[in-house]
Amino acid sequence: AYTVNHIIERLIMSISDRSLYLIILLGGAFLGALVQGATGFGSGLLINAFWLHIMEPAYAIPLNVVTSLFISGVPIYKLRKKLDFSKLKQFAIFGVVGIPIGMYLLVISDPSKLKFSIGILLVIYALLMLKIRSFSIKVDNKLLNNVVALISGVIGGLTALLGIIPVAWFSVQKLSKNTKRGTYEPFIFITSIVAILSFGFAGLYKIEMLYDLIKIIPALLIGSWIGIKIYALINEALFRQVILGLIFLAGLALLF
Repeated sequence: AYTVNHIIERLIMSISDRSLYLIILLGGAFLGALVQGATGFGSGLLINAFWLHIMEPAYAIPLNVVTSLFISGVPIYKLRKKLDFSKLKQFAIFGVVGIPIGMYLLVISDPSKLKFSIGILLVIYALLMLKIRSFSIKVDNKLLNNVVALISGVIGGLTALLGIIPVAWFSVQKLSKNTKRGTYEPFIFITSIVAILSFGFAGLYKIEMLYDLIKIIPALLIGSWIGIKIYALINEALFRQVILGLIFLAGLALLF
């Protein structure tokens, strides 16, 4: 029995019209940039939801990582005077250490089982946090933060989902939205660079990706600009709800 997702993919892949390819390519890039600009998270998952219907994973994922690097870099630069980067350095260091570990595990294990497990945990986590709206914690333990950062890097290297764990971890801490975003979005940016280098050594990049990247740059810029404007209008409570909603969708996506 075919799943709905499989049927949609077969229908789209059977259409040879290049204009449809371009629409889906640009649509995914624009929406991914908009969400990233507004929340600092979610571009990779949203883009994959579009691009994996028109591209093979070995093509879509490396291009997605480059796109995510670009998308996260623009808001970081635009919001650099507002964001608080005080918790970034140590978190990023341990995250980078975790990436090669995750990529090694990718070679020797079945990541699909891990993705499914993470998906279940994220769905449960998001639902509980949306239900318990006032729940938050204050974490001053550097060792615990370092462990979470290391796990984030391992998960990123294993599944290419670089932002899920950091966003989930900081969403419940008693920190301002500028401190939360000033930690997990630069973390995604830095670890994306490491992932890009790894994909490059693996020989996964092709000249056709450069052509597609050039095509989507206007959509990325416009989407990021609109998203950044939206971010300025989101209060703390709404920001938390949006992030938890994205975590829920991210977890749900991992189950299928």
